[in-house]
Amino acid sequence: MAVKNKNTKKKAKVFVGLSGGVDSSVAAALLQKQGFDVTGVFIKVWQPPFLPCTWREERRDAMRVAAHLGIPFYTFDFEKEYKKEVVDYMVGEYKEGRVPNPDVMCNKNIKFGAFLDKALAMGADFIAMGHYARIKQVAGGKHALLKGIDEDKDQSYFLWTLTEEELCRTLFPIGAYEKKDVRALAKKFGLPTAQKKDSQGLCFIGKVEMKDFLKHYIDEKPGDVVDTKGVVIGRHEGSWFYTIGQRHGFHITKKSTHELPYYVVEKNVQANTVTVAHQQIEEGFAKKEVALKEVNWNEAPKKEKHFTAKTRYRQTAQKCKMLFLGNETQVVFDVPQNVAAGQSLVLYDGEQCLGGGIIG
Repeated sequence: MAVKNKNTKKKAKVFVGLSGGVDSSVAAALLQKQGFDVTGVFIKVWQPPFLPCTWREERRDAMRVAAHLGIPFYTFDFEKEYKKEVVDYMVGEYKEGRVPNPDVMCNKNIKFGAFLDKALAMGADFIAMGHYARIKQVAGGKHALLKGIDEDKDQSYFLWTLTEEELCRTLFPIGAYEKKDVRALAKKFGLPTAQKKDSQGLCFIGKVEMKDFLKHYIDEKPGDVVDTKGVVIGRHEGSWFYTIGQRHGFHITKKSTHELPYYVVEKNVQANTVTVAHQQIEEGFAKKEVALKEVNWNEAPKKEKHFTAKTRYRQTAQKCKMLFLGNETQVVFDVPQNVAAGQSLVLYDGEQCLGGGIIG
C-alpha cells in the first residue's frame, strides 16, 4: 500500500542516499516497492589527493541503480563540508592526543546534516540510508533508535548524535534484515550492485591505515615506548598516531623471555611516550568511571537502572550505570575499561540506543 501524507493524497517523497553499494541500493528498491516516491542521491565528499579517486565509479554504480529502478537521480556536492567537519576535525583531534570517530561526525554533519537539510528544502518528506539500524515510533509520537537486526552489521553506534528532529525524518529500510537477506533481495530485484563487495575503511576516505593517512597531515616524531613501570622497551613514530588497545605499529627493542603481544594502554602527547602492557585491560590504566562531554540523549537514562555501553564499534557492550553530578555526566562500568579521550561512548537499554557522548 502506498504511503501518503495526511494533508495530501500524494505519495510521501523520500530522498535515498545511494552510495553505489548493495545496502543503499536495496534500501531504495524496498522503499519503491512500499509505495514511496523515491529519488536517488549520490553524496560527493572530499577524498585525499594522494589516494586513488573512486567516487566516479561509485556514482556510476549509483546511477545504474537509479536507472534500473526508474527513479530520478541527483549528485549533492558536500566536499567542503566534509573536509571541514570530518577530516579537519579528525586531524585536529589526533594532534591533541585524542582519538576521534570520523564516521560519527560524517553522520551528524553530512548525512543527517547537510544532506537532510538540502533534501527537505527540495521537497522531500524523508531521507533514507542503507544503515543497519531501526527507528520505532514510541509513546508521545517520539521516535526511538534501535539496533539493526543483524548484530554483526548493526550501525547504531555511529548514530548516537541523532535527535528527534532527524529521526522523525529518517528511514532505515534494511535495518530489519540480516546482510545475507539484503544480498538475496538485491538479486531478487535484479540490482546491478547485487554482487558488489562491501566497501571497507574510514567512512568515505577508503581503505587506508589511519597512521598512513595521518602522516600526510601530522609530522612523525619518534619517541619511547615504555612498560607500565616506565622502563623504555621500544620506539614509536609519534604518540598521536596510536590508539588505546592497539597492538601493532611500534617497535619493541627490549625483548622478554615470553613473546606475548603488547597493547597500548596509555599515551602522553606532551612527553611523546606510548605505554604498553601484555594485557588489554591493565590495572591502574583501565577506568571504571568515565566522564562525558557533548552529551546527546534521544531518551534520557535513569541513574538507578543498569545499561550497557560501547566505547568502540566492535566492542562487546559492557554493563554500566549512570552518575549525574551537577552538570557532569559519568558512566560507571561494572568492570574497568580501556578508553581514550575523544572516543564516542554510546549507551544502550536493551536494543534501544539512548544516545551517548564524547569521552573527556
